[in-house]
Amino acid sequence: MSNHPITRNALSIGVATAVYAVSFGVLSVAAGFSVAQTCVMSLLCFTGASQLTFVSVIGAGGGMAGALPPALLLAGRNALYALSLKGIVSGTVPKRALRAQVVVDETTAMAHAQPTLAAKRLAFDLTAVCLFTAWNIGTLVGAVAGRGLGNPRDYGLDAVFPAVFLALLAPQLRGPEAMRAALAGALIALALLPIGPAGVPIIAASLGAVPVLLASTRRRRVGLGQAPEAGR
Repeated sequence: MSNHPITRNALSIGVATAVYAVSFGVLSVAAGFSVAQTCVMSLLCFTGASQLTFVSVIGAGGGMAGALPPALLLAGRNALYALSLKGIVSGTVPKRALRAQVVVDETTAMAHAQPTLAAKRLAFDLTAVCLFTAWNIGTLVGAVAGRGLGNPRDYGLDAVFPAVFLALLAPQLRGPEAMRAALAGALIALALLPIGPAGVPIIAASLGAVPVLLASTRRRRVGLGQAPEAGR
């Protein structure tokens, strides 16, 4: 199998990520973080959605208690990705630690799109290198430039936050249960938005999945209970 498509796709992801990272750098500085704090966040956290969530809540006037839970909630999905990459994120302890740091949406998707284990590892590693490099360079460029840009809303950069969440949400809305959970979460967030502190509506929106999950579990139990009778 040729490695050219993997390389090309990894580089394309890196370029797109760099643009996204510049926006993050600008918005982070506008929210009150220094250039150094912004860059350290990207180096150590390296999960764009969580970083954007954290910065947006702080920028909206929220505190650590409101910013950290939704950021951790979004970051938690990477732990689930890691379970599916058990055979790919392997090697010595230092190698596993480095690869664990870059288990994100893009590296997981690129790895699973390949037909062989060798290709999966190559796709994961190449994408990780391109992604990590582009994200951190873009963050630095955006943070430095952000100090002289003024209000990011003048450039439409504040639209990055909702755009990112929609991009993350859209692939998950493939079934009626997911749609119902998303609708319930949206209604909860909208109800709390006028009265809740920054960050709280996002956390509370996750509760929208609870009744949908309970209803789904109940339907499965009923279905299993009726199965023996259907076979008589």
